[in-house]
Amino acid sequence: MRVLVVGAGIAGLGTTRALQQVGIECDLVERRADWGDEGLGIYLPANAIRAMRLLGIDTSSLHRGAVIDRQRFLDHRGRLLLQVDLATVWGTDDRCVAMSRAALHQALRDGLEQSIQMGTNVAELRVVGDQVDVQFADRTSRSYDLVIGADGVHSGVRKLMLGDADDGVVRPIGQMAWRFVTQCPEQVTTWSVMLGHRSSFLTIPIGGGLVYCYADVSGQEREAVDVASQFEAYDDPVSEILAALDGVKVHRSPIEEVVLDSWRNGRVLLVGDAAHATSPNMAQGAAMAMEDALVLARCLTEASDVDAGLARFQQHRRPRTDWVRDQTHLRDRTRNLPPFIRNAALKIAGQRIFRGNYAPLVPLP
Repeated sequence: MRVLVVGAGIAGLGTTRALQQVGIECDLVERRADWGDEGLGIYLPANAIRAMRLLGIDTSSLHRGAVIDRQRFLDHRGRLLLQVDLATVWGTDDRCVAMSRAALHQALRDGLEQSIQMGTNVAELRVVGDQVDVQFADRTSRSYDLVIGADGVHSGVRKLMLGDADDGVVRPIGQMAWRFVTQCPEQVTTWSVMLGHRSSFLTIPIGGGLVYCYADVSGQEREAVDVASQFEAYDDPVSEILAALDGVKVHRSPIEEVVLDSWRNGRVLLVGDAAHATSPNMAQGAAMAMEDALVLARCLTEASDVDAGLARFQQHRRPRTDWVRDQTHLRDRTRNLPPFIRNAALKIAGQRIFRGNYAPLVPLP
């Protein structure tokens, strides 16, 4: 079988590793000429760590980041609303970890037998029976039995696959977000989010004396406000972090989700964010991408032919990814309640709500 994987991010690297494990060789291409700025952080819940272990990655090395054993929810003044012991949610077999994205990408590349063709972009796809003819931007062309689009929210493969029908697939959810990494204040020792009125500021230590910060506001009319002005009413550690932002690269972008009726067209398949991106409030983007990779490899080896394997993959994965999207919507609605109602709900029922959010994700996919 000749397989092309487009995109060498988390989904593409995971898919290539999973197919490699079952003896399926891939061409892996990435449109970027180099790895560029991977300076942000990422939080990996235990199901993401479990998926990495199944992909053959030595997960003990990930603990060079920061093991996250609890999550804390506070109001914007720093008053504790809820604290969750993560071992009670995920068990103790796999820990939750936070780390730099660069370290995660390196872990996914380590041990990968397949070379990555950097600076290579797909210009045209043509499905012909059980083959896909691919023309690359450099005008070379090849035929494949399967093309996998793992190229993110604004997927080029998806656009080529759907044409004009791709319009409206990427949906803004009405939030603007800022992301950056900076020096970690002493009081930030675990995953902690401070909640204001239709806004939140998350801090996660990622090791090496650094903290990954993710802040967002709801309401498109607030898009133009810079991060320091938006969160000036927040107490420490947010105020301390914002006061020391000079020289820190801050990434700003709207939060979007991807909603598709089908992830495939013949022998062209989408995985990861290209197929089912959601709000990051469940921290499941990396986990869902790597689970996609594992399930796809299993379905292709167990099915009678490629088409049956692709149909089985989508049938198996959709309930789980749909659950994650539904939970992100629920969490956003809860977070955007009037603060006195939201805070009371977190104090009274937060433990039950949190466990309910993640319960279906604890078993293996």
